[in-house]
Amino acid sequence: MPLPAHLIPTWILRRFLILLLVLPAMAAASDDTSRAPKILAIGDSMMSWHSVGAASVPHALARLLDEPVQNAAIAGARIVSPIPPLRISAQYGAAPERDWDWVVVNGGGNDLVFGCGCRACDNRIARMIGPKGQRGDIPKLVRNIRKTGARVVYVGYLRSPGVNSAIDICAPQGDELERRLSAMAAQDKGVYFLPIHDLVPHKDTSFHSLDMVHPSRKGSHAIATRIAALIRAKDRAR
Repeated sequence: MPLPAHLIPTWILRRFLILLLVLPAMAAASDDTSRAPKILAIGDSMMSWHSVGAASVPHALARLLDEPVQNAAIAGARIVSPIPPLRISAQYGAAPERDWDWVVVNGGGNDLVFGCGCRACDNRIARMIGPKGQRGDIPKLVRNIRKTGARVVYVGYLRSPGVNSAIDICAPQGDELERRLSAMAAQDKGVYFLPIHDLVPHKDTSFHSLDMVHPSRKGSHAIATRIAALIRAKDRAR
């Protein structure tokens, strides 16, 4: 007879929720099953968009590098969340224990949009990452990854120059977040901040989905192309 839910310890329920939310996305973004992935991708919907059609950023990255990439990103994930399974750090914690060579990360946008409405976000940003890039949940996550020897690529967000978007109001906060991410990366030779604010040409809507927030398939491929170029430039094995 099943144990009533109210008698199940909280820590077991939390672990179950993490698995329920993360495992569907915890799949290699490649048809190549002969090699264990050595690259892990975690983050929010910018990373996971088009996963169903195998056209997400991690899927494109796998094709560009000709190797499997483990995709653990979840739409709606945040850096700071009252729901543990929706924390981006939980994606890393739930990933299979493996000697990752690279961990590709993005995140923070949902915190600005839903955590503070892109208004009066100073405290929210500070909780994610301090002004010098040394304190906060993002540096903590990156340090935990770096302890394993894996290198980190932290990817910024797309912009939509010349075209209105529902998140235009977030631009100043997004710029400050990315300034701090750059400061964080400058302090560790194994951490790279990859800005993509200049990826989209003026008034070009083809890099975005219809909502002008998430990347189109073209946009996902373009983001992956920049990530692949950085990894190849820093990793002679690739």
